[in-house]
Amino acid sequence: MRFSTKTTYGLRALIYLTNQPAKQSVPLSAIAQAEKISQKYLEIIFASLKKANLVKSSQGAGGGYHLARPAKEISVFEIIKALEKNMNVFHCVDEHGKVYCSQACHCGVTLVLAKVQQAVNQSLRSLKLSELVK
Repeated sequence: MRFSTKTTYGLRALIYLTNQPAKQSVPLSAIAQAEKISQKYLEIIFASLKKANLVKSSQGAGGGYHLARPAKEISVFEIIKALEKNMNVFHCVDEHGKVYCSQACHCGVTLVLAKVQQAVNQSLRSLKLSELVK
């Protein structure tokens, strides 16, 4: 599994939000400046995070974004899934461990691949956003 800059920047931005007082909205411009990320790119990232119900937005003066739930309730898996869409470690095994193989599942490694996929997913599900904060 290779994560794009979208995920890297998304994680950095969410860690930044985690370090803010609870429910305090932060403008994207502030996050962009603090994390040295393009505001336009953050708009794309935050649209995905909002759609996944990981962040909420508020309008007007003092508007911006804040976490939709406490950081200890948001898994890294949820964040990556919102930003990457494809959580597959291997091209022939989906995120649920189902094998799609041109060798009709007789290649001898599908069991290992499925177990690795499940282990990665479980690790990411158990890792919470709050654990990424220094």
